Amino acid sequence: MTVHLVGAGPGDPELVTVKGLDRIRSCDVLVHDALVDPRLVAEAPADALIVDRKGRSQEDVTDLLVRYGALGLNVVRLKGGDPFVFGRGGEELLALEQAGIEVEVVPGLSSVAAVPGAAGIPITHRGLADRVTFATAHTEDGAEPDYDALVAAGGTLVLFMGLGRAAEIAEGLTSAGLAGSTPAAIVSRGTLPDQQTASGTLDELACLAVGLASPALIVVGDVAAFADAKALARVVATA
Repeated sequence: MTVHLVGAGPGDPELVTVKGLDRIRSCDVLVHDALVDPRLVAEAPADALIVDRKGRSQEDVTDLLVRYGALGLNVVRLKGGDPFVFGRGGEELLALEQAGIEVEVVPGLSSVAAVPGAAGIPITHRGLADRVTFATAHTEDGAEPDYDALVAAGGTLVLFMGLGRAAEIAEGLTSAGLAGSTPAAIVSRGTLPDQQTASGTLDELACLAVGLASPALIVVGDVAAFADAKALARVVATA
């Protein structure tokens, strides 16, 4: 048997891959992230063991995968988005391989493009952005993102887990040289029925975050103007 690291996609359960859904429907054990849609979890067999990752440390989760995998069970580790994009799938893969357990990785649709796309924001666009940088705004050690490097990269910036730090992000990026007038948008609960998008400029980022729910993605760069027709007209006119 195998441990399958499966990407659940960005939120909408219909965006899981065909292969991912097949693995869910044939598992003995399903270990899922708290944000995975319950409708996907319900696709597991009625007699499967369901384990919610919420409240468990990463070490506990990895131990569970190794333990159940070593028993010869068919295990699915269902992770939001893609297992290898801020999902710690690499850590789980290494631990399983070191334990001699076969692993299959089933990639998922990452929110890095899917969530802006669901809000009508292309993360690249001819004449506006030919590159994308994505980073996390929240690290376990509390370290600040390297704002100088993010600004120097140019193009579109996509930030994960930044809703609660919108003011600090705006200050960090402007201090690193990015104009406060740069278009910015926050997409809350992207791809889900209650998705919300707030758009404006980098200077307004903290205000845009007010009242929005997690999870949310921050997009900074000219393409963020796609969320506002008037702003887009101004950006295209000056491109």
